[in-house]
Amino acid sequence: MKFTVAIDGPAAAGKGTISKAIAAHFNLAHLDTGLLYRAVGRKAMDSDLPPDAIAHALTPADLLRDDLRTAEVAQAASRLASIPEVRAALVDFQRSFARRNGGAILDGRDIGTVICPNADVKLYVTADARTRAARRFAELSAKGHETSFDTVLADVKARDARDAGRTEAPMVAADDAVLIDTTGMSIDQAVEKAIRLVEARYPAN
Repeated sequence: MKFTVAIDGPAAAGKGTISKAIAAHFNLAHLDTGLLYRAVGRKAMDSDLPPDAIAHALTPADLLRDDLRTAEVAQAASRLASIPEVRAALVDFQRSFARRNGGAILDGRDIGTVICPNADVKLYVTADARTRAARRFAELSAKGHETSFDTVLADVKARDARDAGRTEAPMVAADDAVLIDTTGMSIDQAVEKAIRLVEARYPAN
């Protein structure tokens, strides 16, 4: 069985948590495509190699590093994601993953528009900037990172502008994607809604 779910949206909207929950519920393989760019960004911070060369040489082990969730890496990933050569180097990996037997769910910024335009289900998960900044600030604080809410909010807004404004594969909801705004929702409510939407298209039904 080949069944693909594409989930897009801005940082800290909840798409990662929702994607993992859907993957577990339907026993689908899950790929957080943002990790690909974070891994490239992290390696680029420590290397003089061109970003596209780093992307071509990326290995599964690079996705397992425990230092990919910092604000600095997120900003580096967002900058590199605007480079066409980097995106091209990672497209084949993502599309191959999406076509795997047993079904797959991918979350990112351009899954439903560029990577998997023919996905069986497309969701666009979003929330207002202050809500997303509050979530990210709480996450970073819990991990011991010293920062401020205003700094995180500025980072969120800057990343939104960069991701949505880039020429190559900008972050935008696909025309046929279903919008899930998690601003006033609990994670359980958001997951329940997403599962219902996927369930309506799932082959087993």
